[in-house]
Amino acid sequence: MRKLLTGAIVASGLIAGLAGPAWAADKIGFIYVGPAADYGYNMSMDLGRKYVEEQIDGVETTAFEAIPETAEVERVMERLINSGHNIIFATSYGYLDHAIKLGEKYPEVAFLHAGGLKTSANVGTYWADSDAGMYLAGVVAGSVSKTGKLGFVGAFQIPQLLRSINAFTLGAQSVNPDATTTVVWTGGWWEPQKEAEAVNAFADQGIDVIAEQVDSPITIAETALKRDVYVIGKDVDISDRAGDAWLTGVSWDWGPMMVDLVKEINAGTWEPSHVRGDLASGNAVLDPFGPVVPEDVQASVMALKDRIVAGEQAVFTGPILRQDGSVVVPEGEAMTPEAIETTDFLVKGVIGSTS
Repeated sequence: MRKLLTGAIVASGLIAGLAGPAWAADKIGFIYVGPAADYGYNMSMDLGRKYVEEQIDGVETTAFEAIPETAEVERVMERLINSGHNIIFATSYGYLDHAIKLGEKYPEVAFLHAGGLKTSANVGTYWADSDAGMYLAGVVAGSVSKTGKLGFVGAFQIPQLLRSINAFTLGAQSVNPDATTTVVWTGGWWEPQKEAEAVNAFADQGIDVIAEQVDSPITIAETALKRDVYVIGKDVDISDRAGDAWLTGVSWDWGPMMVDLVKEINAGTWEPSHVRGDLASGNAVLDPFGPVVPEDVQASVMALKDRIVAGEQAVFTGPILRQDGSVVVPEGEAMTPEAIETTDFLVKGVIGSTS
């Protein structure tokens, strides 16, 4: 079920209960930081766009690709607005402040930002938490790895990636307490050469399972296959491109959430807020298992998934320790949604920096 994130984050940005203008549109703009055909994050968003067109009669969508997280995105937003687009999906992390700024200038436009932590009178956010899926993928990785040495290729040290790494590592450690995750940061969403170099370096170190959160997972999957190591996917199911290297992955299904938001806007019932989906809502999806994953591991993971979806088990439940061994979450306690969304640490067993 889709939910609103409540507490400190919402209080800091949400103007609740104030009547605003009635937004409505039959032209919707989408802006991506990379190519829509990246077989990763931007493709997942573009699949959502196509779903919106299929499900809402009379809607026309326009997408701009490869727009950097700079003032350039403001120019693109204005181009969309000037051509009659009154709803804009700003899909990349670094677009938020630009959306807030343009929102002040164009109060008649509704802006929807992916994963942000601020709202304004006409800027809301949406996201699908993939922590549970990454935890389950970590269980698979920890079960299949022969060395207990895992790798993770990440773009930037932002909360959304730090929490993915933590969830993945905690899942692996639930079946192998000695498992470690070595992280390499590429400093860009689309850096195929650096990603290939990272996979090769991991393989040279004896790391035999590699997870990732970048916008070009095909490079990582294909390099892992060449180096005879396993891969965990993210954003889009690329099992057909990873061959025998594939273990599982976590993909996104943005379409239904996007449709709900557009319908609310057009009905005049939308209020800017932090809308969140997850594994239970179906907006985050555990991808199929690869043939190398033993049947007993598959059964165990699916049973665990059922418990998580039913609310019987939380991913970030203490004890959770930082890399230096200090306690973040005491035993028996669970991290709040606000704390998860602002994650600024890596758990014990992760080798890598947060800055």
